[in-house]
Amino acid sequence: MDSDDDLPPSDAAAALRLIRHQQAVTATRLEPDARLVYWPWGVAWLIGFGLFFLRFAPDGRVLVRLPDWLPLTALFVLLLAAGAVQAVAGARAYGQVTGDSARRGLWYSCAWGLGSVSVYAALGRVSEHLPHDLAGLLWSATAVGLTGALHMAGGAIWLDRDLFRLGIWISVINLAGAFAGPGWHALVVAVAGGGGILVAGTVARLRQRHRP
Repeated sequence: MDSDDDLPPSDAAAALRLIRHQQAVTATRLEPDARLVYWPWGVAWLIGFGLFFLRFAPDGRVLVRLPDWLPLTALFVLLLAAGAVQAVAGARAYGQVTGDSARRGLWYSCAWGLGSVSVYAALGRVSEHLPHDLAGLLWSATAVGLTGALHMAGGAIWLDRDLFRLGIWISVINLAGAFAGPGWHALVVAVAGGGGILVAGTVARLRQRHRP
């Protein structure tokens, strides 16, 4: 014998509410926790670029005597860890998604990978002819600028206002840091960039939790 919960809705309004509820539940299951998407990158930028500022401060100063290799190594390791965390979270959420959404995600990932490799290959040929401080600024400003542009592209693809706004923010603070010069760029990206990503993740998570 069927229970009351198994019976079909008695009217169209109830049926519509049931459909919307099921859609919301499905969307929640297919969407990764925003904290796992944003926070690892925010922490990586905050710590990684923060170490750059402490070791390679403006005007050739050294605020904290760290090994020369430590800031870049720490940033690289943190970025790899952030990418791994996001990849696992995305795989769990989107593993069963097919069709146009899956194709967009795959092509967008290819844009990240190929775009980064091609840009860094060109930088490697140019930066060796620049002073150390300007070469560092060129690498960091280009990497951050590429990140901002791809964030805006992702926001346009998925009509995600938060992602698009974050891309604008990253682009603006990158421009400000580049004009400020070597040393200052690392500070701006660490505080405003890393902090901005952490805030964006917090806002996105709050919206997820309060979504009807």
